[in-house]
Amino acid sequence: MSVIGNILWIIFGGWFTALLWLLGGVLACISIIGLPWGRACFVMAGFAFMPFGYESISREVLYGKGDIGTGVPGILGNTLWFIFAGLWIALAHVATAAALGLTIIGLPFAWQHIKLAELALFPIGKTVVPCELAAEARRRHAAEQLDRKRSA
Repeated sequence: MSVIGNILWIIFGGWFTALLWLLGGVLACISIIGLPWGRACFVMAGFAFMPFGYESISREVLYGKGDIGTGVPGILGNTLWFIFAGLWIALAHVATAAALGLTIIGLPFAWQHIKLAELALFPIGKTVVPCELAAEARRRHAAEQLDRKRSA
């Protein structure tokens, strides 16, 4: 089902969404200071090109350890992103989802735009992986947290 969904997504405009994210990444990388946001845009471009069967997850949850994007610098970067770009991009994805959600056929595509909107709000420190891998990483992370609570 994911393959068919991704093919239909690309045919009916998903390529354009991915192209916009790619352009945003290139523009962000032109300046050195924009590199973290450029990397996030490239992650978003890949997700926007083929969203069916994939979801975003924090790298800290996925790998079991934090990095610069999941720590304080990532929080600062996400805050700046949210103010200057993230909120507006997420609203555009939500508006597109609302329009697609008016038809039954558009519902799966609307859901993908909601996933893109969620990632567009705070993309630094996240990555995109297959849904099964994200679910397993979340399960493992929850089990580790439960073990820590029990031993405390």
